[in-house]
Amino acid sequence: MISDSDGEHLRSYLDQRMIDDVRLVLFTQEMECTFCKETRQIAELLSSLSRKVRLEVYDFIKDAERAKELQVDKIPALIPIGGKDYGIRFYGMPSGYEFISLVDAIIDASRGTTNLSEKTKGIVKTLNQPVHIQVFVTPTCPYCPRAVRLAHQLAVESDYVRADMIESVEFPQLAQRYSVMAVPKIVMNEKVEFVGALPEDHFVEHLLLAGK
Repeated sequence: MISDSDGEHLRSYLDQRMIDDVRLVLFTQEMECTFCKETRQIAELLSSLSRKVRLEVYDFIKDAERAKELQVDKIPALIPIGGKDYGIRFYGMPSGYEFISLVDAIIDASRGTTNLSEKTKGIVKTLNQPVHIQVFVTPTCPYCPRAVRLAHQLAVESDYVRADMIESVEFPQLAQRYSVMAVPKIVMNEKVEFVGALPEDHFVEHLLLAGK
């Protein structure tokens, strides 16, 4: 899926930044869904590049209780879990620009912290209500990873935040439900939504509105 030189670069990138082991949890099914096979190949690639990435594969139907426990309601789904489940979810194949979002999410889950500003970290700690962030993307959108990355970082920094990347082409019914006409489209708690990769402080303002 990637060249030998890119594989070595990625191996080094992970080794230099990861601290603790990460369980990369994949939900697929016996009769693999569209893009389930490709998503599994991406997960297998990453687990082969680092001894700290341990792949766990579950069947969405046979392991329904496990899916329910992890709040997984569609496939393919990828979840990087470090010292705990930080609420980071990838729904759909994280290809194209989103591949590096998955790599960086694995690193964040390994470290248990992010490079968000101290101001943002302080604000996020004031949350006392759950916020569910859904970021709709496409693989060819160059601005989407920024929004996905920020949403996932916020999930790492707060137990009240759960953040999903959703590949809108793979889940057209959801894209239609939320009127996704352009990406990234961000929906928070079903009541706050906007389009575009906003700066960190503006993104957090919307997060606080959703948490009220």
